Amino acid sequence: MEFMEEALNKAREALARGEVPVGCLFIRNGEVVASGGNEVNDTRNATRHAEMICIDKVLRIAQEKGEDFRSVFPEISVVVTVEPCIMCLAALSELRVREIIFGCVNDRFGGSTVLDVAGVLPAEKRIPCSGGVRAEEAMELLKTFYKGENPSAPVSKPRKNTE
Repeated sequence: MEFMEEALNKAREALARGEVPVGCLFIRNGEVVASGGNEVNDTRNATRHAEMICIDKVLRIAQEKGEDFRSVFPEISVVVTVEPCIMCLAALSELRVREIIFGCVNDRFGGSTVLDVAGVLPAEKRIPCSGGVRAEEAMELLKTFYKGENPSAPVSKPRKNTE
């Protein structure tokens, strides 16, 4: 998949900023129309996932061009380094993007691995979703992040022994 290298670069940039390394591209008519990486730690806003950053960019571009966003999103292919989480997959499904192509699975929050979002949506909102594209590289970035410390994570509290 030709665009995954660019998505991986966005993930590397996110990692360098202390973010969970997820990179995302929105492709329309063979061109990147939006790209982004996670901004959760920087903004202290749990909804600022890479996919949401791209959604906001496309909404802005559509508004500036006078296009109806409802006609833009069905022309967009999403390329993301990690399987979209439940929140992002639901949003992308609601917007009816053309397809989603991802790198590695998200076994903690995945929108198809943890909860089958498509299974609870009406058929017309189900999005073709395929994964495994350069999955090892995407997973290595995640492992690198989780080996370090997340500066925005809450302070760990020792467990009390109740025995």
